Amino acid sequence: MALKIVVLAKQVPDTRNVGKDAMTAEGTVNRAALPAIFNPEDLNALEQALRLKEQNPGSTVGILTMGPPRAGEIIRQGLYRGADTGWLLTDRLFAGADTLATSYALATAIKKIGDVDIVIGGRQAIDGDTAQVGPQVAQKLGLNQVTYAEEVLSVKDGKATIKRVIDGGVETVEAPLPVVITVNGSAAPCRPQNAKLVMKYKRATCPMERPAEGTAYDYLYEQRPELTLNQWSVADVDGDVNQCGLSGSPTKVKAIKNIVFQAKESKTLTASDADIEGMIKELLDEKIIG
Repeated sequence: MALKIVVLAKQVPDTRNVGKDAMTAEGTVNRAALPAIFNPEDLNALEQALRLKEQNPGSTVGILTMGPPRAGEIIRQGLYRGADTGWLLTDRLFAGADTLATSYALATAIKKIGDVDIVIGGRQAIDGDTAQVGPQVAQKLGLNQVTYAEEVLSVKDGKATIKRVIDGGVETVEAPLPVVITVNGSAAPCRPQNAKLVMKYKRATCPMERPAEGTAYDYLYEQRPELTLNQWSVADVDGDVNQCGLSGSPTKVKAIKNIVFQAKESKTLTASDADIEGMIKELLDEKIIG
């Protein structure tokens, strides 16, 4: 069966390269000081979506993301790997969103897209690590959800068969469509970018990214409509401004602090059995282990 698949993806600061300027004085992430990347687990989700597209002829895969205009790069990276289209939610009214406001914005966009069979995204984003957005989107849309997915095995007869990781093992579940799925980072890695698709879509931009009229390549957008990425504001998705961005975010970060652990004392041990036995006994006595 042909499927309409939407991949939830986020452009995140690369927290693997955190330096002294990574935080602002207000305790928020200094995104300008960190390179922006495709959220790793969202790439795992994209791979599952692309596999379903291959298994089900006629299926389409679209990338849905929210952020400033530069987040259009996430859609391009999806197109380079085999996605068909994308939607960028960008509006100052979306800024400062916590998970509740983010999931509201994504849910309103999915309603506008319409007739979606599968919504799939990473388990969590590396800049928040909450794992809340996917389940909240499912709740707001009233859809079934499967979390911690390792592999979407098949979709047939209106049901998705999914292998998921649970404490102590793995289980296989069936979920009726439409369904929201969140994927673990231990799932199959995403395929590399395709050179032909890079050449095809490298000029794809949302209207706010587009070069000024009269500059190089501006003529392409009239000749090739597929190079214009979908760009939606709060009004475009019929969103309630009171549920978007800071206005719709009950979560407030009071403070973020860098804590450095320092030892008050140290001991030098030899490799002798007596020293090792003494260390283990001390750790047991202090209930640090055991």
